[in-house]
Amino acid sequence: MEKKFKRTTVTAALPYANGPVHIGHLAGVYVPADIYVRYLRLKKQDVVFIGGSDEHGVPVTIRARKEGITTQEVVDRYHNLIKESFERFDISFDVYSRTTSQTHHQLASDFFRKLYDEGKFIEQTSEQFYDEQTGRFLTDRNIRGECPRCHAPEAYGDQCEKCGATLSPEELINPYNAETGNPLVKKATKHWYLPLDKDQEWLERWILEEHKEWRPNVYGQCKSWLDSGLKPRAVTRDLDWGIPVPVEGAEGKVLYVWFDAPIGYISNTKELCEKNPERGSWETWWKDPETRLVHFIGKDNIVFHCIVFPAMLKAHGEYILPDNVPSNEFLNLEGDKISTSRNHAVWLNEYLDELPGRQDELRYVLTANAPETKDNDFTWKDFQARCNNELVAIYGNFVNRALQLTQKYYDGIVPARGELTAYDEQTLAEFKDVKEKLEGLLDHFKFREAQKEAMNLARIGNKYIADCEPWKEIKTNPERVKTIINISLQLTANLAIAFEPFLPFSSKKLRKMLNMESFDWDELGSTDLLETGKQLAKPSLLFEKIEDETIQFQLDKLEAIKKANEEANYKAKPVKEVIRFDDFEKLDIRVGTVLECERVPKMKKLLKFKIDDGLNSRTIVSGIAAYYEPEELVGKQVLFIANLAPREFKNGLVSEGMILSAENFDGNISVTTVTRPVKGGSQVS
Repeated sequence: MEKKFKRTTVTAALPYANGPVHIGHLAGVYVPADIYVRYLRLKKQDVVFIGGSDEHGVPVTIRARKEGITTQEVVDRYHNLIKESFERFDISFDVYSRTTSQTHHQLASDFFRKLYDEGKFIEQTSEQFYDEQTGRFLTDRNIRGECPRCHAPEAYGDQCEKCGATLSPEELINPYNAETGNPLVKKATKHWYLPLDKDQEWLERWILEEHKEWRPNVYGQCKSWLDSGLKPRAVTRDLDWGIPVPVEGAEGKVLYVWFDAPIGYISNTKELCEKNPERGSWETWWKDPETRLVHFIGKDNIVFHCIVFPAMLKAHGEYILPDNVPSNEFLNLEGDKISTSRNHAVWLNEYLDELPGRQDELRYVLTANAPETKDNDFTWKDFQARCNNELVAIYGNFVNRALQLTQKYYDGIVPARGELTAYDEQTLAEFKDVKEKLEGLLDHFKFREAQKEAMNLARIGNKYIADCEPWKEIKTNPERVKTIINISLQLTANLAIAFEPFLPFSSKKLRKMLNMESFDWDELGSTDLLETGKQLAKPSLLFEKIEDETIQFQLDKLEAIKKANEEANYKAKPVKEVIRFDDFEKLDIRVGTVLECERVPKMKKLLKFKIDDGLNSRTIVSGIAAYYEPEELVGKQVLFIANLAPREFKNGLVSEGMILSAENFDGNISVTTVTRPVKGGSQVS
């Protein structure tokens, strides 16, 4: 039997303050978390939604060194950017704080000290990777090497981004400093470890026996870790940025970011409650057994939230454990993995600037493509198709029809319903159980299916209006039209409620058009949401089409970034074997003027040139037809090898030399030429 709780604490993974938020973060964590919290609030349940920035660890220090600024300046910049982006997108956090706050530093230090004083850690001196040239021990994330699983050449010390494997630096083949490229040595250092091996038995029972309802991807990853046998995990690191280890003799050491970051959920709740006493004590939200704890995370955080953090909470002894961890898989972009380092992403702040007022469109598409059980793909063409074919053509079309007909026939006043036909009764019955259906899906974190169920209401409405044809009935049976419009409006009001958790901006707009100031989730499915005689506001379009040029702009932007990355990463081919100067002198390289240029029939790759070489004219055939139109080369002065033995092609064409070209980083060919005119036949020396 499912346990009933008095309240729910919902956390969303703390985004790392080293860059903006992108659509992968939104689809994996923040949109589903926001849907769930909005749903609980609509049901008038007691809930807090906790967010904040993760501001410790190595990547921010690396960025600071590269930019020549302080680490605090880096995290301030991105914390503010992320927070503002979430606010503009209306992710409805009750609090969005940060792990550099004084409240967090104190709570994390106290948490560590309690476990330390109770002997819950083990002290261990071990050899860890050290860069002798920089004089620094390296954290897992700052070490790269070849992945032992898929053999990707640049796996991190904690994870391979290509195959998703969770790693340790010792597993990497040929590890090196990711920042400097320096080789690494091992050096002894003392740290404190959480003995996860001692938690093996109760974690197996708690997860594998008591939480079989968790998503298969979450349950499966946990089982894999448990089957492999848990090992002690360090909770401190040698680093100068972070929360100092509150133990004498631990100078130069900080709490490991994976240890302090999840405590950020607790410290942020404490901050919220201290500023808003009406929310009660923060301890109620974290220590009362009648509180339900739910973590929304991406799949790269499953182990930390399902095994490591619960082990920390259990060791402390005062905290509740998570009831569910609805983790999503990864979202790809245009068939390729989202990558912050390659800038292959759709950044939330840029989306909000470039597509203003389109928050719900993105929420809708990310939910429709949510990677709930497997990785999924976001493409701009699919985004456009879903917006235009579903939001505009189905939902928006039905709402517009219902409201415009009400305005046209009844001056925007809800007409009285008359006698119902069998078809009316059937239509009303089709949406009476929508509340039960949505709750059954939302309670089990099936947001993609739940949104689809909400859209089915609009499909029912479109079919009903199309079948009833009120624009025809108004001429012969005006009383019948009142019933048709009334039912259509009741369905429209239901849509405003059903879509509230998913599309808050458009639901608010729709409720304003319906003059629906207040509503109750329990009313969902009702056929009397709008009373007869109610005056509606003037209708407007709920959604507008996404035009081709908007999509092309985004595709061109991604292509430009891809080319820039290719150019930045391009490495010239190795120099060929050294030759003697005498050998080079044998080549007669000259300048020739292109008199004629044409394609070679039936040979798509070839262009035929007629070259003025200063003595005569000659024919040269070159395989560059894919890169030039013939007419753009006529009149150009090009470099060619004049003393190359003639080459005959199958069609009898003979080439009397070779035009010199350069291959660019992206494979494009560029004919070599001179910067100022010279006489044809001039030798290159």
